[in-house]
Amino acid sequence: MPQSPEATLPASLELGVIGNGSVAALIDSHARVVWCCLPRFDDDASFCALLSPTTEGGDWSIELEDFDHAEQYYLQNTAVLVTRLFSRHGDAVEIIDFAPRHRSNGRFYHPVMLARRVSPISGSPRIRVRLRPLCDYGARVAPTTSGSNHIRYLLTSVVQRLTSDVATPLIERGLAFGLDRPAHFIFGPDETLSESPTVFFHLMLERTLEYWREWVRYLSVPYEWQDAVIRAAITLKLCQYEATGAIVAALTTSIPESAGTARNWDYRYCWLRDAAFTVRALNRLGATRTMEEYIRYVFNLIAAQPDPETGDAEIGPVFGITFERELTERQVPSLAGYRGMGPVRVGNDAWRQRQNDVYGSVVLASAQLFFDRRLEHRGDKLTFQRLERMGALALRTAEQPDAGLWEFRGRAAVHTYSAAMCWAACDRLAHIATELGLDDRARHWHDEAVQLHARIEARAWNAELGHFVDAYDGHHLDASLLLLADIGFVEPMDPRFIATVDAIGAALGRGEYLFRYIAPDDFGAPETSFNICTFWYIEALAATGRKDRARAMFEHMLKKRTALGLLSEDLAPDSGEHWGNYPQTYSLVGLIQAAMRLSRRWEDAL
Repeated sequence: MPQSPEATLPASLELGVIGNGSVAALIDSHARVVWCCLPRFDDDASFCALLSPTTEGGDWSIELEDFDHAEQYYLQNTAVLVTRLFSRHGDAVEIIDFAPRHRSNGRFYHPVMLARRVSPISGSPRIRVRLRPLCDYGARVAPTTSGSNHIRYLLTSVVQRLTSDVATPLIERGLAFGLDRPAHFIFGPDETLSESPTVFFHLMLERTLEYWREWVRYLSVPYEWQDAVIRAAITLKLCQYEATGAIVAALTTSIPESAGTARNWDYRYCWLRDAAFTVRALNRLGATRTMEEYIRYVFNLIAAQPDPETGDAEIGPVFGITFERELTERQVPSLAGYRGMGPVRVGNDAWRQRQNDVYGSVVLASAQLFFDRRLEHRGDKLTFQRLERMGALALRTAEQPDAGLWEFRGRAAVHTYSAAMCWAACDRLAHIATELGLDDRARHWHDEAVQLHARIEARAWNAELGHFVDAYDGHHLDASLLLLADIGFVEPMDPRFIATVDAIGAALGRGEYLFRYIAPDDFGAPETSFNICTFWYIEALAATGRKDRARAMFEHMLKKRTALGLLSEDLAPDSGEHWGNYPQTYSLVGLIQAAMRLSRRWEDAL
């Protein structure tokens, strides 16, 4: 057999995502599973080929003999991925990948399971199946045991079973064979299937397709760019770990923010800020269940905190998906990194930081609970009292130095965005209290908001420069200032905000892209644009009356998505290449928010 396709395919972020709320996997353009952590998003990367393991394997490939080219797409409005491989001689196979998800017995069935079917579609294809999970982040091969129709893989934290209608020796030894009928592979819990792999696959596929199409059906999508918004929304849904409600910032670790940098971070955790952005975006689409599950996660965190009046109750910016507070960062020598660009990090020391905007993030993400009359379990007085603890912490920390939303490791300041988000916590608590008829609490939070707002304005506006600045009494700009109008701190047409938007565009803009900041940080000056910041700038342009320019930039960003319609964290302005962890919830949130702002209204278009 000629050289296998993955041997010549460089690592790329042209990756499809499948998942079901319990497991998620990244699949490259040749249908190779190159990233999947088992049994949880933040656990050992059993499939880690994306980060160049020093031990052979870490993938699950379907290799077509004499491979020539491939095509790939999602079945419309689903998380079911289709890849077609073609040989130089006209042979072809079709691979369908998904993670089962559907309603069963009054609850969701979403096991830690990947399902694959390989079908011949032309010629006489010969394939080779290589299923090679690794343990301890690529350090060693997973031990196996086998039966007549299954193979058990003893992974670091779980035992997974592959059940197939392909003879086990062909898989165990990676032997080539002719594919004359569909072959089915179920990689899931170490349990015997109640049906044959064929019957089980077909049943799961139909139910999973039905689930996703029903979920999409009830999204309140904009008139324009529907496909882009739907794909972004589905992918955001795949980034929520439903057992707890946590939403991860991305599914990967250590994809560099630019070539050869040490900006390699583990994003497989729940940042309260990032998750709040995700919730707000999905709420705008009507997908409120994500908010309800996330709020459950946050309240579980809050419940474990001491009362702010009696103890140190400050809340960190990031947590593990099962409520872990300490995410001690370490480097993994058994993974060389994306394209060999290490280091690979597991854990994230941002958990040690103070990031004061988190309190406002929690309140803003929760506010809709009290006003949305569609919800079965709306916010009540007890829920409000829990949020008041966030307000008390916001008041305590609003004007204290922090690392900011950009998580500076080497410096601290009273960041304007952090302070403004603390104001937003107070402001929204006043509105919620009014909705609940709690007049005394409404007056309290309104008065606190007014006073804090005045203090922030006095210190964050630089009259000499003529724009808001990134920190109290500062002189620099960063892209978070673009959100001051979005959170209601200033009106969009306030001349001060317009001047700030213009200054940011001039200082941080690079053609059709925007940097988050340009001043050197702990690792030097940033080299790539930050996708969410570009979308924030697009929204700010639209809000300040420059909609044509905003639409042009938005259309450009849509063209820079991967072939499957996804985005990483960063883009290289010169090449448009994707960098940073993937898929990035921030970036997909930005796409959704910008589309909702810019689209023509349904009533105007029809």
